[in-house]
Amino acid sequence: MYRDKNRGFARMPGLAYPPRELCCPHFVPRGRHGSRRSRSGFTLVELLIVMAILSIVALTAIPMMSSAASIQIRSAANMLAADIEYARSMAISRGQNYSVEFDKDTDRYWIEDQAGNVIPHPVKKGFDYVMDFRNDSRLKRVDITNAAFGGIARVEFDCLGSPVNGGVINLQAGAITATITVEPVTGFISIH
Repeated sequence: MYRDKNRGFARMPGLAYPPRELCCPHFVPRGRHGSRRSRSGFTLVELLIVMAILSIVALTAIPMMSSAASIQIRSAANMLAADIEYARSMAISRGQNYSVEFDKDTDRYWIEDQAGNVIPHPVKKGFDYVMDFRNDSRLKRVDITNAAFGGIARVEFDCLGSPVNGGVINLQAGAITATITVEPVTGFISIH
């Protein structure tokens, strides 16, 4: 039996031994000058996996950024329709006229009672029921381009929930538009 200087283990003469890499999983072969070989860099498979992950992230992020105006106008239209419906239900439940007044120059609207006072917000305690698109970071791209209810920029509901005049409100965010229609007599609200 003798000791192999390069490999660091004992060998018996006349026996065939398998390569050290097969018997010992932690064995790292030494290079030409006795130093251990080290791998540097990435394999092709690793690079392809990273590229696939990055492309999936990009495919989901780009549409989200480009559709901000679309999301904002949809949110504003839904919020506005809900607020008009709230004014209508307040008129029915309180038995008096309520109205939603629009100011397209400042992109604002608010809900007023029969005396013309802005009503308090039912959720935001201590605040009036005023919606200002310009100062709301969630809806700052949205503009009120038109509000026409029989020649005035106000929809008013009587004690039965019928609008005094039907009409439309047009919203715009970039090239995207939305129209909220309040039907005369029925007060039915639709978004187009």
